[in-house]
Amino acid sequence: MTLASLTVQLLNGLADASAMFLVAAGLSLIFGVTRIVNFAHGSFYMLGLYVAYSLVERLGSTALGFWGALLLAALTVAALGAVVEVLVLRRIYRAPELFQLLATFALVLIIKDAALWIWGPEDLFGPRAPGLSGAVHLLGRRLPQYDLLLIVIGPLVFGLLWLLLNRTRWGTLIRAATQDREMLGALGVNQAWLFTAVFALGCFLAGLGGALQGPRMPANLALDLDTIGNAFVVVVVGGMGSIGGAFAAAVLIAEVKALCIALGTVSCFGIELSLSRLTLVAEFLVMAVILVVRPWGLLGKPLALVRAATQDREMVSALGVNQAWLFTAVFALGALLAGLGGALQLPREPATLEM
Repeated sequence: MTLASLTVQLLNGLADASAMFLVAAGLSLIFGVTRIVNFAHGSFYMLGLYVAYSLVERLGSTALGFWGALLLAALTVAALGAVVEVLVLRRIYRAPELFQLLATFALVLIIKDAALWIWGPEDLFGPRAPGLSGAVHLLGRRLPQYDLLLIVIGPLVFGLLWLLLNRTRWGTLIRAATQDREMLGALGVNQAWLFTAVFALGCFLAGLGGALQGPRMPANLALDLDTIGNAFVVVVVGGMGSIGGAFAAAVLIAEVKALCIALGTVSCFGIELSLSRLTLVAEFLVMAVILVVRPWGLLGKPLALVRAATQDREMVSALGVNQAWLFTAVFALGALLAGLGGALQLPREPATLEM
């Protein structure tokens, strides 16, 4: 590993962090206000990439057409998110959390099938950004100019969100909704339209994040689930509902992945370890370490204990049961059942996909 390769990989990590932050910031905003774990958030990211691809084809690959298409794609996804919130999510705000999760997962399947019907199953490669298709030389290495733009966009969006949430009346209402929605309603604020606006803003950020990835990756139908997994990790590591935490977590996870790629294969006590393969699980390792040290995330706040849950635990303790060993036994039982389920699948023939 050389200094040049390490520097370039860390800068690439910052470009990836910008995309991760845009998605995670929208997810964090939606959860902080509506308290719904939006499993379909990755689908809006995927739609942003697909819609941007179609709009660039219609408007042309000139500078005005390209950047206008990206903005229109994010606005289109925001409008679709507002429609989804009004027609679907507004009806289940008081439903059990499991029902909400299933409803948003159903949206994932619907959006995926709609994308398959409109754009087909093939990967779609968009054009390069006008004027940013080249590369700059840094320490003898080539760094794409578009990655440098993405490095700037992430902090810029973070700064705009901070100004929106801390320097505007609408931002004050959003922060109040995360703290006490009942009191906000008692003050005469229309919570329904506030939730719709926040959901549309979150979808706009997801759509913008997807549209900006057009010159870097093809649009495909697997982006929704891949993206939502990374977004959830970033939100949990940063702290639920914290925009600053989402930005810090995105940078941390992206830089850890970049460092693993830069180090490549290392030798330790005669054993060669391929750190580049750790990029598949790096975010989960970071999440495990952070949650052990700070269970509420980097910039999150400790949540108050739920009274019912506290009473249940006190009842278990009153029965003379060691809670630590009880939780360990339950976890071991779950792992045993999962392992048994996997073992029972081994004798079966692998499934094949027929087109």
